[in-house]
Amino acid sequence: MADPELSSPTDPSLRSPRSAPLSLSFPFLREGSHVWDRATLQPGELPSPLPTKRTRTYSATVRANAGPVFKGVCKTFSRSQGHGFIRPALGGEDIFVHISDIEGEYVPMEGDEVTYKVCAVPPKNVKVQAVEVLLTHLKPGTKHETWSGQIISS
Repeated sequence: MADPELSSPTDPSLRSPRSAPLSLSFPFLREGSHVWDRATLQPGELPSPLPTKRTRTYSATVRANAGPVFKGVCKTFSRSQGHGFIRPALGGEDIFVHISDIEGEYVPMEGDEVTYKVCAVPPKNVKVQAVEVLLTHLKPGTKHETWSGQIISS
């Protein structure tokens, strides 16, 4: 017969790590995903479904990295709103760009030339958004801001 002291569930050193109650929440996200972490959500407000650099799946990132590099011109960009649009050099519909997908030290301004890759926007994967956006030529005669807030004349 087993020793009652060794099989006692009140002894914390003998408890299984799985004996703690599980807490599940919706949606069931992988560890490190921050899709639903924004603390300023209003009641009934849902976060944006657009995948940012932090929330993009690994497979979507691999597909985007393997894709071709496109050229375009920044049509609009709002630092305060965190997004903008790129006009593709080859024509077609304007492409959405999120602030987290911009590489480099300058905030894009209207008329800046950029290179980018594209990534499909879920859930239907019909539209695309620009990722790995690099400013290649700053529009001459405009003041550009760095991410740290310094103003540079070009």
